[in-house]
Amino acid sequence: MRVLFIGDIIGEPGRKMVRARMRELTDRHQPDLVIANGENAAGGFGITSEIAEELFSLGIDVLTSGNHVWDKKEIEPYLNKQDRLIRPANYPEGNPGYGSVVVSTSAGKAAVLNLEGRVFMSNLQDPFRVGEREIEKLKKETPVVIIDFHAEATSEKVALAWYLDGKASAVIGTHTHVQTADERVLPSGTAFITDAGMTGPSDSVIGVKKEQAIGRFLYQTPHRFELPKGPTHLNAVVLDIDAKTGKANGIERVYIKS
Repeated sequence: MRVLFIGDIIGEPGRKMVRARMRELTDRHQPDLVIANGENAAGGFGITSEIAEELFSLGIDVLTSGNHVWDKKEIEPYLNKQDRLIRPANYPEGNPGYGSVVVSTSAGKAAVLNLEGRVFMSNLQDPFRVGEREIEKLKKETPVVIIDFHAEATSEKVALAWYLDGKASAVIGTHTHVQTADERVLPSGTAFITDAGMTGPSDSVIGVKKEQAIGRFLYQTPHRFELPKGPTHLNAVVLDIDAKTGKANGIERVYIKS
């Protein structure tokens, strides 16, 4: 099973990049399943049902998210009815939406699980124990379980991957918007990368206008963040997974400039 995982899509620049390059990506990598993190797809903060439907229409099968999925309150009813847009499974019970989904592909069924980290973020339920519990449930339907771990701290991401080595097919880090160069398959068959990166403005600070981000650091006061115009890039990873065992055979970084 070939899986294409696209890093955090940032606003209209990111969506435009996906529109322009999706055909090229699918022709080159021939994925059976396409996943993308879409929590910043609406102006850089949140996602709407209209934008989610647009991304699905471009060939994305599952949209993952993270802490910004709640930024647009109108998304909550959509989360309850569209199980292919998932939110982190370790939010408290009672929140709208689904933390995982099982989809059918040409190579067999695959599960996608979303988790959020706690270091430098909200005090959510333990992603380690929640992840282990959810994997056990999902493996009753398929051995292939791909995790989007939306977390800030590198150490937390690496630790979760080692904790779930041999249980998950892949642990793909998101949230920091900078693609890392540590992709590998761990000894028991779990593919890992600390961060898949982002799809959006290149001349920016993790997607926002660099002048505004610099001002925030210089003056330590709130600044409005906007998306810059100009060149864009697309970050992604391609996974090669044995559909029968759920073990990963390989992981490859993708970087495309506009």
